[in-house]
Amino acid sequence: MKFTPAAWIKSILPRGLLGRSLLILVLPLIILQLVSAYVFFGTHWDMVTRRLAAGLAGDIGAVIEMMRTFPGDHNRAIIFSVAANTLDLKVSLDQGGILETTGVRGLPPRTIPDPTSHSLESNLIGALAERVGRPVYIDTESLDREVKIQVQLSDGVLNVRASRKRLYSTTTTIFVLWMVGTSLLLFGIATIFMRNQVRAVRRLAAAVDSFGKGRDVANFKPQGAAEVRQAAAAFARMQDRIRLQVSQRTEMLAGVSHDLRTPLTRMKLALAMAEGESIAELQEDVADMERMIEGYLAFARGEGSEKSEPCDLTALLEDVVAKLRRERGNEIDLICDEALSMPLRPLAISRCLTNLIGNAARYATHVVVRAGRAGDAIEVIVDDDGPGIPANRREDVFKAFLRLEGSRNPQTGGVGLGLTIARDVARAHGGDVTLDDAPTGGLRVCLRLPL
Repeated sequence: MKFTPAAWIKSILPRGLLGRSLLILVLPLIILQLVSAYVFFGTHWDMVTRRLAAGLAGDIGAVIEMMRTFPGDHNRAIIFSVAANTLDLKVSLDQGGILETTGVRGLPPRTIPDPTSHSLESNLIGALAERVGRPVYIDTESLDREVKIQVQLSDGVLNVRASRKRLYSTTTTIFVLWMVGTSLLLFGIATIFMRNQVRAVRRLAAAVDSFGKGRDVANFKPQGAAEVRQAAAAFARMQDRIRLQVSQRTEMLAGVSHDLRTPLTRMKLALAMAEGESIAELQEDVADMERMIEGYLAFARGEGSEKSEPCDLTALLEDVVAKLRRERGNEIDLICDEALSMPLRPLAISRCLTNLIGNAARYATHVVVRAGRAGDAIEVIVDDDGPGIPANRREDVFKAFLRLEGSRNPQTGGVGLGLTIARDVARAHGGDVTLDDAPTGGLRVCLRLPL
């Protein structure tokens, strides 16, 4: 498979409705937050930090100007006291001192930060150069809560310690907290509302799946958004129509069965009382007619009126295998990995298993039946050592009234409805019947029933 960007994006996108709905809501929110953050840090935050740095540089420049205007140790002490009390600056003078290096701690000596980086150091360096105009050294790493600034004066080095609060805007933290907090709040609210909507869709999907498996869907009520309610109401109406049609068909077939059996019974009684050489052949023909009618009615009826109920599939298999052993006399082995239970229509499944296993016993001498769990389903596998079915004809045998052996001899087969009825029952339970080669050389029949 060729890799494309579209295929990669599709592979990482959520597959569920809840995930995709939240992505539709959250993705624009994330983009909005990123744009807001970019605008904030690109304009507001940079402007505020520049002004804070300019204010600090202006205070330091004012202290230096007052020291020049009012020289002397006594005046200097007053100036430093005023700076500490009113400007929140801790100032001292190292008389005769000389700066060993200028610039910023952590950078190579005499290196000036890039002014386009909008960092604290670059803003402070630019402000000091504008307001003070003297060699300076900035240390923002030694102290946790203060910034150290050294300025080279004519009579020594002026040491200034200023609180970091004077250089950092508290609106940055508030902005980030509000941005993250509101995003989480909106995401939580969206998740709650979307889960309620998705829950309605999941209930509808579960109801459709149960109905497709032939299980009763009781007390189903439309919920969720208007569109989901509309789909649920349409499903409820469809379910009622199908049940009504099945009920009407079953009642009609029951009448047809009675009407057909009555003349056949009279014919059987008449033949029993009659005498002649052809009586035996006529009795055999009537028996064939009765058997064919039973097969046709079983196929048309499809056990549609039967309700699904919890059943022990292992017990059903044991009953079917025991019955076929008595009737056919074949060697039929039954292997069950564990106790298997699931909602089923017991009469329909019993007919399906009888047709599958009986069909194998008709053409083979040894039949092996295995049943067990396979993922989210139960599989019943029937292997025989018979002649098998050609691969290109395996789907044909599921067609109604079709037999690979063309005669209607009851000794070589029925009326061509056994596998058709079996697949019809399996699909009514949401499963299927498939054919393959058996390890013993004959035919393998797999009945798969989803849990």
